[in-house]
Amino acid sequence: MNYHPKSDFIATMIERGFLADCTDYQGLDDALISGVQTAYIGYDATAQSLHVGHLMNIMVLRWLQKTGHKPITLMGGGTTKVGDPSFRSDERPLLGPEQIDANIAGMKQVFSKYLSYDDSETGALMLNNAEWLDSLNYLDFLRDIGRHFSVNRMLSFESVKSRLDREQSLSFLEFNYMILQAYDFLELNRRYNCVLQMGGSDQWGNIVNGIDLTRRVLDHEIYGLTTPLLTTSDGRKMGKSQGGAVWLNGDMLSPYEFWQFWRNTTDADVGRFLKIFTELPVDECDRMGALAGSEINEAKVRLANEITTLLHGAEAAATAEATAREVFEKGGVGGDLPTLTLSASELGDGMSIVQLIVKSGLAKSGKEAKRLIAENGAKLDDAPLTDAGLMIDVGALSSPIKLSAGKKRHALVKLG
Repeated sequence: MNYHPKSDFIATMIERGFLADCTDYQGLDDALISGVQTAYIGYDATAQSLHVGHLMNIMVLRWLQKTGHKPITLMGGGTTKVGDPSFRSDERPLLGPEQIDANIAGMKQVFSKYLSYDDSETGALMLNNAEWLDSLNYLDFLRDIGRHFSVNRMLSFESVKSRLDREQSLSFLEFNYMILQAYDFLELNRRYNCVLQMGGSDQWGNIVNGIDLTRRVLDHEIYGLTTPLLTTSDGRKMGKSQGGAVWLNGDMLSPYEFWQFWRNTTDADVGRFLKIFTELPVDECDRMGALAGSEINEAKVRLANEITTLLHGAEAAATAEATAREVFEKGGVGGDLPTLTLSASELGDGMSIVQLIVKSGLAKSGKEAKRLIAENGAKLDDAPLTDAGLMIDVGALSSPIKLSAGKKRHALVKLG
């Protein structure tokens, strides 16, 4: 890209690999150097925690604040009642207000690790679009907002088109979603003078809708900026591990498992991930990303430590590293490993090793556990596990046992 930005924020976005597209580089850049600007990213309140797939955009908000601007985390308390059709093949389950509020509380725990929510000029705001969506009058909304939307154009958006092309039903409820999202941008501009919406590149159509609507209704100049959809070098979507989503809340995924996820980064992704997910200087990220052999492994430990420190604190990162070294280098059991604690009554006359592998989260099903054993991928106390029919009873658990799936995933099983 040939654009040479004057603002620290856009310069950071470009050199660290955060930028996919922008509706008006020059206009946004000029606005950013003219004073403190307010920008937002929207989050649906569909789960109790954010996951690794959200981390790139959380870092974008962090850099926005670090370069002297004001971030808004917009929680979709209103839109979550409707469900987002974007690129989904099915309708989302509709959640009640209590569940939505509980989800927002869980997500706030994570945001506050990355952003300062305070009363300063650049202090972050946590807002909920229920603030303006809950009180909308349908007829007024149709007349004032609906008339600015062309159905022909809405049908051309990729998220809608993909559903229709597959002849999957798209309810009117979901079709409304993009109008509500555009309306959010209008209201944030009106209420908080917010001039920039950011999001993943799959949100481009929704962002442009909001910009058009705000120009038509308020005649204000506002901007959109998107980040690339992040995939690993082997083409997989970022944020899923073998055990499911990589959650950011410590009570849903232990700091050790979070650390381990980053320690297992593919060599080819190390430099890129250091730039996106840590605050180390860019030339240092490039230097570490170019290492090879055992040195790249030390770079991965640094990557895991830096990212875990931002989310869970330096102590959690140091403990995770120590546990990992103990497990891998000394064959120890490591006190911080994911642990399955069973009572004597649960164990009864004994439980099959296949059941234990599933219960400890090292496999999703009995079939997967049996395959793991058949392919010599499972270990019991660091020794190859070959007998899928093995039963573990109270005697076998007189001291904790360590189960392993492959070289990098381990769990302890002990009696409670």
